[in-house]
Amino acid sequence: MYGYFVICGSVLRARWRGYPRRVPTLSLPAVELLSRADWQAQERAHAERADARTADWRARVQRGEKHPVEDFLFTYYPVKPSHLRRWHPGAGVALEAAGEEERADWRWYETDAMGTVTVTTAAFLTAKSASVDFIEKLLNRTAARVGQFGCFGLHEWAMVYRQGEHRHDVPLRLGQSGTDEVVQSHRIACSHFDAFRFFTPEAVPLNRLAPTRDNQPELEQPGCLHAGMDVYKWAIKLGPLVPGELLLDTFDLARDIRWLDMRASPYDVSAWGAEPVAIETPEGKAEYVRQQRGFAERSNALRARVVEAIRVARATAH
Repeated sequence: MYGYFVICGSVLRARWRGYPRRVPTLSLPAVELLSRADWQAQERAHAERADARTADWRARVQRGEKHPVEDFLFTYYPVKPSHLRRWHPGAGVALEAAGEEERADWRWYETDAMGTVTVTTAAFLTAKSASVDFIEKLLNRTAARVGQFGCFGLHEWAMVYRQGEHRHDVPLRLGQSGTDEVVQSHRIACSHFDAFRFFTPEAVPLNRLAPTRDNQPELEQPGCLHAGMDVYKWAIKLGPLVPGELLLDTFDLARDIRWLDMRASPYDVSAWGAEPVAIETPEGKAEYVRQQRGFAERSNALRARVVEAIRVARATAH
């Protein structure tokens, strides 16, 4: 009679010959073992879900077309559709009978003598220690902060303030002078460095804050739409530590936020089915804040899941 135990990716075998035998107690946490049928089903479901989310982008690339809203998800976040559809079980999960599969040769994976494949969490954490530490700190601090809901998406307006040429070949809803008036009549308090760095030179001194990469963990807050979209970026950077379902959940959040981001922007994107959220009006501000609060809740829930993936990776590192 044989018993099998999966401990941190290694299969230990204990043999009994008609009498009880004590299995040594190990301090390492057990790894979840997925049967071949189970992990292959999850892999297929992930690929189908990813393909559905990249289908329009792939078709536009073939036609040479651009989309001012959704292209952002594939240009600013440079993740190829083939990479997005690559399923990872995440840290702390072993895949039965996967040793002969292509994934066994992927970076950050290892195969034991039984043909069981796991993520080499220790190697990844060692090689990416600074990045993992930064992501963990940033997500924890952002989630712990009280959300700020008075920015009204003015970062997008500040990116075109007093500028003749714009990033998107899309007309401004209020024209250049009307757009500039909106910026001048509001207090801008953008806390997100990767939005602030695209402000026009004339808009930079109008911002009440001075975000930098160094002070990002001190300024980032859950009400910020771009911070919510970036949960997807941090999940990408954690690679195989993040389960495929979680990665696609962060993609969905980024996509949904992007639509509000552009609907509330100075651009007229109604031709793409995006009715404006006119933040220059009281009604538009109220609608923006309502959706912003919902995205803050969603983003914090995903931040917690990404941080948990890091915790599991640290716990199962071997």
